[in-house]
Parts: sequence; C-alpha cells; structure tokens
Amino acid sequence: MAQGNLRYYYNRLNIGEKLIALNVLVFIVNGLVPFLLGLDKNSLVQWFELPKDFFDFLLQPWSLVTYSFFHGGFGHLFWNMLLIYFVGRIFLNLFDARRFLNVYLLGVIFGGLFFVLGYNIFPAFFGLNASLIGASAGASAILIFVCTYIPNQEVRLIFFNVKLWYIGAFVVLADLIQLPYSGNAGGHLAHLGGALLGYWYARQLLLGTDIGAGFSKMVDGVLNLFSKSNKKAPMKTVYRNRAAPDQSRGKADYDKQSRQKRIDAILDKISKSGYESLSKAEKDFLFKAGKEQ
Repeated sequence: MAQGNLRYYYNRLNIGEKLIALNVLVFIVNGLVPFLLGLDKNSLVQWFELPKDFFDFLLQPWSLVTYSFFHGGFGHLFWNMLLIYFVGRIFLNLFDARRFLNVYLLGVIFGGLFFVLGYNIFPAFFGLNASLIGASAGASAILIFVCTYIPNQEVRLIFFNVKLWYIGAFVVLADLIQLPYSGNAGGHLAHLGGALLGYWYARQLLLGTDIGAGFSKMVDGVLNLFSKSNKKAPMKTVYRNRAAPDQSRGKADYDKQSRQKRIDAILDKISKSGYESLSKAEKDFLFKAGKEQ
C-alpha cells in the first residue's frame, strides 16, 4: 500500500521535481551505503564522478552525465535543488518536460566538457588533483536559458522585483570573478559551460531552431533498445473503415496546429513584453498546455 502511494505521488511530480527526488535519493544512498558497510566515504562516488584526466574519463565515459547526481554535502545539494525547483517552475510554464531534460542534460554534458578541457588546456590547472560532482551545470543551463528566452520577465527577490536577465548576468559574472580565487575552480568552469549551453539553446530557439532535437532522438533511440514495446506482436488480420481514421486524423492535426500557433504567439508576446503582459486567459492556457505536454 505504501509503495503504491509513493508511486502515485511520484507520478504526480513534474520533471523538475522528479529530478530533485532522484538527486536526494542518490545523496542518501551515497551517504548510507559506505557508512553501513564500513567503507571509505568515496568508495561509491568514485565510479560516477567526472575525473579531470582525459584518459581516466575514457575509462568511465558514463561519468559525463552521472557526476551530476552526486553532491559533496547537504548545502551543495540543497542550493542546487532549490534552484532547479524555482527555475523549473518558470521553465515548465513555457515548455514541456522533454525540452527541460534536453536543456538540463546538455548543460550537464557541456559543463563536464568545460571542466575536463579546462583542466587539460590551461596551465593553471596542471598538476592539480580534482574531480567533478554536482548538478550545478544543469541548473545553470536551465537558469540562463530562461533568463535569455524571457529576459524582461520580472521575478520577486525578497523585497523587490528583478528582471531575469539581471539575475543571469550576475550569476555568470560571479562565476568569472570567483574562478581564480575560490578553491572550486572546476565547479565554476562547469557552471560556465552549462550557462553557455543554456544561452546558446535559448538564442537558437528564438530563431526557430531547436538544437536539442537531435539529442532527444538519440536518447529515445537508446531507450527504445531496452523497451519491451519494441517486441513484435503476433500478426493479426484486422478489417477497418479507412475513411473515418483519416478524417479524425485531419481534425486532430488541425487542432494541434491551431493550439501550437496560439502557444507560439503567447511565447512571442512573453519574449517581447514579459510574462506579466499576458492576460489571465493566456496564462491559464499556457499553464494547461505545459501540463498536457
């Protein structure tokens, strides 16, 4: 019964909240398993963290993604998940879960590549022993994506409103300033890589190109390799009326195109005048559209 309730509540979460739940679960497992088995605290994470050495990376290429699910402490986890939660709510009012994952995962990958390349190109990092963990690159990607796509949208920060592009600019400048002085240069490199991906993705989308479409198809292809639905069903002979489905398909396509045109018009209005310029009906329509996708 309890397992059924957990599954029910998990299924009701949006993709950002599911991502948070997964990160929290990994954090708990990564802390408990080594402790209970009397192992070194890094005995589990060492197989999933992203190493700075290129040849070590080739031995565990999966770490280019898996590093993002591990965190160095509760504070590290808390602030990353808080950012994903709040920015995710804005993002998912504009786009569906698939695009959220595209931006997030590509941000994680770009952040990881920035880290590895930075430590193997710039002399300042030569000889340093480092590895990368944390969801910061993915969180930076979705933040900068939103700040670029709807830059004039205002959000409430404690006592006053601030435009999103101010927040994005502050975050990027903070990483650039801290890069030479903090003890977390690798983390700041990853943040900048994720931020660059988020900016590039949003700019291209505003121009009508979804740079994550190919990545999404690749992920679908990999998942389909393990999908039971790919098994061929026994051959059956079925007689049906061919006219009716064609008519219904035409109506469905028309409705879908009309709905997409309205969504595009609302998003265009947001990019020009900000989210607050929408009417209540437009906000409600956009919210429902995001939930249905």
